[in-house]
Amino acid sequence: MFTFDAIKLKQMKSYQIAELEQLSGIKAHTIRIWEKRYNLIEPNRTETNIRSYNDQQVRKLLNVSTLLANGMKISKIAALKENDLLKKISELQKEPDGDSMSVSFINELTASMLNFDEPAFEKTFSAAVTRFGMFEAMIRVFYPFLHKIGMMWAVESAMPVQEHFASCIIRRKLMAATDGLPAATKKNKKFVLMLPPDEWHETGLLFSNYIIRAKGYETIYLGQDVPYENIALVIKLCKPSHVLSFFIARKTEDELKHMRKKLSVPKDTHLLVAGSADCVNVIRPEKNTTVLNSPTDLLNFL
Repeated sequence: MFTFDAIKLKQMKSYQIAELEQLSGIKAHTIRIWEKRYNLIEPNRTETNIRSYNDQQVRKLLNVSTLLANGMKISKIAALKENDLLKKISELQKEPDGDSMSVSFINELTASMLNFDEPAFEKTFSAAVTRFGMFEAMIRVFYPFLHKIGMMWAVESAMPVQEHFASCIIRRKLMAATDGLPAATKKNKKFVLMLPPDEWHETGLLFSNYIIRAKGYETIYLGQDVPYENIALVIKLCKPSHVLSFFIARKTEDELKHMRKKLSVPKDTHLLVAGSADCVNVIRPEKNTTVLNSPTDLLNFL
């Protein structure tokens, strides 16, 4: 499950050391030391002596990261031949602890994403859910993975299309898991979930829907990029006790400060907001308004 040897990554590009740091979670300074001390990987160099790394070196460092997470010392890892390294990775299937298993899953998802390998990605997704359950898998594996590839996007080591590839599979799996939940049994709360205009990052909203539904509450899920007038109409007709939304796309400070009014959320309806710190920190902290900093915050709120 954890071996990257069989994954034939397409040569998308070469990677600079800052990008390699984001991919592997190993600091660039540490990578440089390991290159000198252990000859762990030998980078290519440009005419101006800037390091660059290929896909094979990325795979090796992902495997090194997995072994480190399982308590193996770098001196012992560096001494392994390639076949022995892969053998050690395969042996990790024998009851690794939760934290090291999470690192292994994240590394495997990363390798699958870089190669657009959907079967391998889905296999790892299913293994993580089987190991942890959907909620814990999202907290331990999928959210850290999405955060990681968001960082990769920022340094251009993952193209936006690669992030879309991965997040689309996760969204699809979340929708299927939610469909498999029993009908709502608790009638004291009703939630409307939506993303306002120009908001398209739906994974957090889908996971919130799953959490609320799993707790037995009714949800009305509207999805992405919902016009403000449509949100107002649904709230007026359905009279929810709670409205939940995410804010990631850039908006004006004035728009964010008056978001409750923009969404037409009545004063006695609880507004739950989540998203990027740049956005949610600007939203006015009014009565019946709660900022969710993590899925666990939502779970505790419920």
